[in-house]
Amino acid sequence: MSIIAGSYERFIWGFKLKPTKHDADNQTLILTPLFSYPSHISPITTVACSGPAAASGGSDDTIHLYDLPSASSLGSLLDHNHTASITALSFYTPSSLSFPRNLISAAADGSVAIFDTDPFVLLKSFRPHKKAVNDLAIHPSGKLALAVYRDEFFTMLNLVRGKRSFCCRLGHEASLVKFDPSGESFFMVVNNKVGVHQSEDAKLLLELENPSRKRILCATPGESGTLFTGGEDRAITAWDTNSGKLAYSIEDAHPARIKGIVVLTRNESDGSLEDPYLIGSASSDGIIRVWDVRMAAKENTKPLAETNTKSRLTCLAGSALRSMRRPQIGKQQAQKVDEGQEN
Repeated sequence: MSIIAGSYERFIWGFKLKPTKHDADNQTLILTPLFSYPSHISPITTVACSGPAAASGGSDDTIHLYDLPSASSLGSLLDHNHTASITALSFYTPSSLSFPRNLISAAADGSVAIFDTDPFVLLKSFRPHKKAVNDLAIHPSGKLALAVYRDEFFTMLNLVRGKRSFCCRLGHEASLVKFDPSGESFFMVVNNKVGVHQSEDAKLLLELENPSRKRILCATPGESGTLFTGGEDRAITAWDTNSGKLAYSIEDAHPARIKGIVVLTRNESDGSLEDPYLIGSASSDGIIRVWDVRMAAKENTKPLAETNTKSRLTCLAGSALRSMRRPQIGKQQAQKVDEGQEN
């Protein structure tokens, strides 16, 4: 398993999660550095990874690619037609594959770009809305995506045709949008609340409110209707979105506000309701921690692994590294990267 994080100081941080020596009753993990360097010329705003591929977007309007197994940079995607800060990145990986099929990017100029990942080439770029995209989520089918905007708008995007299929004004600015792994519902975060919506018609099923009333800054869906959130209250909260109740919470999970949260391992067996996976979290003071959520109900829950980047972290992503295939950039892109390195 690998974790990547972006920082305000332009640095990309990569770590591999490894088990250390342990006895039968006490397993510990360690975050081993993969890479750390200033890949952008201004703050990194978003990161994504799937299998061996990772990507970062920054306020320098660029997207950079990385190969996790070799801990190397693959250069930047130059032909993406974004003219503003990259605000969202998301890989689409079909359940039958261990390597992503597409990378979708969105920016503060309202544009959305769709890339093939084998090799990385631009398939389609369009502007479904004129204002800045806050977040974007891809449906498990890979055929559509949802986007929320700074001017309180919400859109549905047809990724097959590369065009907008639906648009409406919410009446409030949503900062995050995430699909449930089943694709039957999606979640929208507005300040300190999470709306659970039916995917078919966007009907609001229920609303969750952070008990601390503080803003939610990051969210990631788990299994069986679980949603993990983190934010200004420095806690990791797990919600049961089926019942609308708070399942459990890790209080004071970080000494500063939580800017990123990611599910690292999932349950592969059918029908199990146990929580068999790890989650990672990152805070604005540079600390990354890994937790076993099965221990969350206990008092004084301790992280299984921790590292301090000593930088202002802005985003977090994780990968199970199931594929060892090296990501490739298209010939035209590779030529431009080589020319840029020579200069």
